[in-house]
Amino acid sequence: MSESQNVEYKSSWRDEYLRWICGFANANGGTLHIGKDDNGNIVGVKDSKKLMEDLPNKITAILGIVADVNLRESANGDAIEIVVSPQPNPVNYKGEYHYRSGATKQELKGAALDKFLLGKQGKHWDSVPIPNVAVADLKPETFDFFRKRGVKSKRFDEDTLTDSNEILLNNLQLTENNYLKRAAVLLFHPKPEKFVTGAFIKIGYFESDSDLIFQDEIHGNLFEQVEKIMELLFTKYIKAIISYEEKFRVENYEYPYDAVREAIHNAVAHKDYTGGTPIQISVYKDKIMIWNFGQLSENWTMEKLSKGKHPSIPFNPDIANAFFRCGYIETWGRGFSKMTTQCVAAGLPEPLYYYDMSGFWVIFRKDTYNKQSLKELGLNDRQVKAVLYVKEKGEITTSAYAKLYEVAERTARNDLNELSEKQIFKRVGETNLAKYILN
Repeated sequence: MSESQNVEYKSSWRDEYLRWICGFANANGGTLHIGKDDNGNIVGVKDSKKLMEDLPNKITAILGIVADVNLRESANGDAIEIVVSPQPNPVNYKGEYHYRSGATKQELKGAALDKFLLGKQGKHWDSVPIPNVAVADLKPETFDFFRKRGVKSKRFDEDTLTDSNEILLNNLQLTENNYLKRAAVLLFHPKPEKFVTGAFIKIGYFESDSDLIFQDEIHGNLFEQVEKIMELLFTKYIKAIISYEEKFRVENYEYPYDAVREAIHNAVAHKDYTGGTPIQISVYKDKIMIWNFGQLSENWTMEKLSKGKHPSIPFNPDIANAFFRCGYIETWGRGFSKMTTQCVAAGLPEPLYYYDMSGFWVIFRKDTYNKQSLKELGLNDRQVKAVLYVKEKGEITTSAYAKLYEVAERTARNDLNELSEKQIFKRVGETNLAKYILN
């Protein structure tokens, strides 16, 4: 067995390995093997009997926890197995907090440490009280907007319209011991950036990755940001296709409005605001990329996201709850499938969901493989038909191309090579039986 999130091998014992035990205890537990090489082969450990006496005492005295220490004897020598259970309370090594992530140990500092300690207390970042901010400092117009949205979405009774701001905040559980929580400030304060750095949205239109044409910044509380960014996106950044039905003007946008709005809601609600980096929206002629700083939980994977599943626990539950109550967010778990369904219904490719160590991306793409767009690329009629064929069937060969469009194989090969050069097709295989698929 190779090293993993729950397994670590060391050929001999050093007291500094107490940090690894600390990391296991603060994460999901794990086993530290002493007397094994990096591949898990037993190389033997010296003074195994003395270590069997010393290690339990050191672990308890320095880390304050109890771990199972087992001796494993073999023909190749002795190995010691230290089995560490996950701990409900934070564990520190001489004031340092370590955490096991993947196959590495990390020392938690700054915002990461704050988040970890809050999590061990059963709290989230957005639920921390902020002193010296009163209800009177919040924006009355935002409360009115919130009430009307909540009643319209049938998440509130009409009686809520007459509730005071204090009652509304208490009902949303946005207060604690007469203090407002961070979520309340982000949601209702006119200038939340006074308290939370980077709590705004940047948007730019790009000709290419390095060629920014124009940009805007959206400030204000989170409700204002959502409303302003949607208006700006669909008036300045996204084109509307105008048509007329029975003399009435109809505007159809390049992307489904509700799907984009859902992505904006998710980015705002799930952003990690400890990073100090604004949400960033990059608009290109053929796609929209929405990015927010944050991390997936350890038991959440991109494979689950790619299947349209959504984390059941939001990153900022108090913010997400307020978004839910006013109708911004649907029932947990439906957001990703909703975006995918709406894009497919509009004849667009499914959105891409992408996560890296910097944060989370949602990418909406245009259908660039339509007849009009392909003609604009200078393709001949055969090539246009071939792209639409592959879009439906998935692939095409040179011989199939020649037969479908009644041309010589040399002509077919030239047409397909040109489609590959334009990066529309990708060739799979090197023989005459090679297949061409969409790039």
